Amino acid sequence: MQKLLFFCLIALPFSLWSQPTQEGPPDTEAEFKKAYEERIKKDRLAGIYIPKNLDDAMLQLDKLISPESQAKIRSVPEDTVCDLLHNRLGQWIIINWGFSGGSRLSHYLRSAGVTFPDDMADFLILAYHRKLNNKPYAIKDLAKTFREKRKIEFQKEIESGEVIKIEKRNKPKSPGTGN
Repeated sequence: MQKLLFFCLIALPFSLWSQPTQEGPPDTEAEFKKAYEERIKKDRLAGIYIPKNLDDAMLQLDKLISPESQAKIRSVPEDTVCDLLHNRLGQWIIINWGFSGGSRLSHYLRSAGVTFPDDMADFLILAYHRKLNNKPYAIKDLAKTFREKRKIEFQKEIESGEVIKIEKRNKPKSPGTGN
């Protein structure tokens, strides 16, 4: 049953597929910032509507995801829904809603403290799952959860890191002072 459910979830029907952008990526930090500032003001990128906030994103997902797929998403346990949907729905969200290059929705999520595109997608998947199950999905509470998760992962990475080389440098003596 779990494999069948997973297969059904990865085959979610969407009415839109990712569309390549017309231009290549910016060459400099200044170009990126300029493009970002322009993108976060647009309500459409590559012809695809970009939600303005969390409630708008939930409405758009309702429109994009069939009732049958909504029922399947609703039945998945909350602690596994992001893992099951990230590689399909999550990647669609990241690409089409402009999370890597910036969009008004990604800017909105960044302002709440959710900064990584993968976290943004999982944030929306979890919020949508909660919406479908009539549970609260307030942005502040969810954002706090994702910030704490990222902080814990970063701390684990630091603690498990391997020191490649330890180097001790001697401070050069100042000429004429003897130090």
